[in-house]
Amino acid sequence: MKKLLALSALAAMLASGTALADTSGKKIAFSNNYAGNSWRQAMLDSYGIVTKKAVDDKIVAAADVFTTADKEVPTQAAQVQNLILQGYDAIVINAASPDALNGAIKQACDAGITVVSFDGTVTEPCAYRVVVDFKDMGKQEVEQMAKFQPKGGNLLEIRGLAGTSIDDAIHAGILEGVAAHPEFKIVGSVTGDWDQTTAQKAVATILPSLPDVVGIVDQGGDGYGAAQAFAAAGKPRPTIIMGNRQDELKWWKEQKEKDGYQTWSASIAPGVSTLAFWVAQQVLDGRKDIPHDLLVPYLAFTQDDFEAALPNIKEGGVATHEYTQEDAIAAIKANIKQ
Repeated sequence: MKKLLALSALAAMLASGTALADTSGKKIAFSNNYAGNSWRQAMLDSYGIVTKKAVDDKIVAAADVFTTADKEVPTQAAQVQNLILQGYDAIVINAASPDALNGAIKQACDAGITVVSFDGTVTEPCAYRVVVDFKDMGKQEVEQMAKFQPKGGNLLEIRGLAGTSIDDAIHAGILEGVAAHPEFKIVGSVTGDWDQTTAQKAVATILPSLPDVVGIVDQGGDGYGAAQAFAAAGKPRPTIIMGNRQDELKWWKEQKEKDGYQTWSASIAPGVSTLAFWVAQQVLDGRKDIPHDLLVPYLAFTQDDFEAALPNIKEGGVATHEYTQEDAIAAIKANIKQ
């Protein structure tokens, strides 16, 4: 009878996601390949806030952050190999490449280390991936653009950090959206690195060679820079899809108050880094039912709700959401196929 009750209790714990093991002695490292824009800074801020409390509460022993000095794949691969040697139990990673780091990731898995990638995910099967449907986000940009520019016209595309899974997926979605809306044509493409300053310079450089542009499709962190480039060149203001940055939403509000300017904004919440942390903690906790691919929604704002969110975003920051352990357990449950 006692054995039956014990088995029943264990089944209930598994079903609820209750902790099965003590993770207070476990060490989690965060491998980050880039910190040069507001989104990445917000990502690190959120990670620091949540993981400091987790360490203080003795849920884990360490949650150290390691950011590479450049954006290069070999540098991050060497960083991951060093983390293996340092004895971490799990590595949370925002990767410079979806597949070029797979060798180092496999080495970590073979050493018994849990690897959870997010934002810039990896394709190595042993790793977990916390993903947003970036391709759908790119497609939605064109769908939204069609509402604001129903007659269609020329588009300028601003791409993100080259070589990442994010850039590839959003670009693919934009191309799919344009294929579904042949009234639009992409007449130019620049690289903005998800950074206002870089985007402004790139747009300013290409603008003299472009025909009239009705809209800009992009990847976030580049909208305000594009707006400044168009204004400086004396060009008509296009519809610019935004990426949830404070300066973008503030500019949108100013334009709306001036003449009713309309657009749409979307991005992955930087706080998804905290969800990746909790997923790693749950794996270390002994859960065996966690899918290797966890889909979470992106954060979007419309003409009707962006102004309510703006006061909650710090100056120079990004709209975000920081996940709790309970949020992570709920996200895992939502991704488990019934």
